[in-house]
Amino acid sequence: MRKIFLLTLLACCMLLGAVAQAAQITDVKWGVNKADVLRIVVDVTDTAGYAVDMEGNTLNLTVNADKGAQVPHSKAVKSSLADSLKIVDKGSYTVVRVPLKQRLLEKSYKAFVLRKDPATGRPFRVVLDVTPRQASYSGSGAATTVVSNRPVVSNRPTKNNSSIKKNTVIKTSTAADKKADKKKSSSKKKNDNKKNTAAAKTETTVNKPVNKSDTDKLAVIKGNGRFSTSGGLDGKIITLDAGHGGSDPGAIGSDGTKEKNITLPITKMLKEILEDKGAKVYMTRTTDVDVFGPNASDAEELQARVNVGEKYNSDMFVSLHINSSVNKNVGGFSTYYYPKTDNDLRLAKNIQNKLAANFGVDDLGVRQANFYVIKRISMPAVLVEMCFISNEKELTLMKGQWFQKKTARLIAEGIEKYFA
Repeated sequence: MRKIFLLTLLACCMLLGAVAQAAQITDVKWGVNKADVLRIVVDVTDTAGYAVDMEGNTLNLTVNADKGAQVPHSKAVKSSLADSLKIVDKGSYTVVRVPLKQRLLEKSYKAFVLRKDPATGRPFRVVLDVTPRQASYSGSGAATTVVSNRPVVSNRPTKNNSSIKKNTVIKTSTAADKKADKKKSSSKKKNDNKKNTAAAKTETTVNKPVNKSDTDKLAVIKGNGRFSTSGGLDGKIITLDAGHGGSDPGAIGSDGTKEKNITLPITKMLKEILEDKGAKVYMTRTTDVDVFGPNASDAEELQARVNVGEKYNSDMFVSLHINSSVNKNVGGFSTYYYPKTDNDLRLAKNIQNKLAANFGVDDLGVRQANFYVIKRISMPAVLVEMCFISNEKELTLMKGQWFQKKTARLIAEGIEKYFA
């Protein structure tokens, strides 16, 4: 009897331990970026599943975790999309309800997870991005649930008090370096404005390669305001941006494949092809690192990427990403641009046309968006979404050398046609 009692007691202890270790929501935060994208972040003590659905005009984010006692039942929200959100405890799971103030033209929400990061103390997080109606795509083609990768600056604080995802490597410069850079940049900008106020140029002069400390700092660096748009690839200066990296995995496939590990090899292949054709190519990152530095804000990380293009007076900036959607059937290529020069749309069309004509996947077309890296940079720029990691067929494709090499080659062909 004593043995049976001890075994029963042990089983009860194990059961209580399992219950105690169940995933629990510790906080629900929100943020709005300059593109008016509403981001909701749910902090969880451990890995938890999630689902997103629309119920009338209410967007529901269901997380398979208990609601912590410290988490309020509702929060006020300042956004064009919503005034509040409700956190409903359902016992074994929790629902974050977001009553929307506007009816979306199409599904414009995207959910993903951010893994626990012991180095920074950040917990497992479920993230939901919601794009307002004016930012939604309303052109031809199939409606999708696309909210493309990391549009712009959030209002989240930096470091451990984050309320929105970052993308992110910064080294510090000496005070003398900063002062010299600022003086040189100011003088150069004045001279260039006098010489040439037009957006286009026939050729550009390359700055000397910058130190990593200069490249990575947050200072808003502006190039010489000139860029080449014709004359072939030979001698052209191109900055390539491999999306995400380091502490930011980007979107994650069903098998654990991370977006950052797909964008980097394709970007390297693209660099090699362009250099073989005579272009001078720089990359915002060449390894699995954050571009600004650990614990950076969205603004710091994204501006660090922009700074690389500006510092080298690039003729174009191309950011490569992998898309994701809550609709697992959505797939295809799309290319985003922001119409800040006369050449952004032309660049996007040249790249998208090459991809669309040579792959057996959907052509989601050329789209306009306010994404930070293509809006805040002075030269023509595009953000290419190279299929969907949430689509099982495309996930299998993008992990293969064939897909990666072909995608790099076709983007290079589009760039070459742009300069023709």
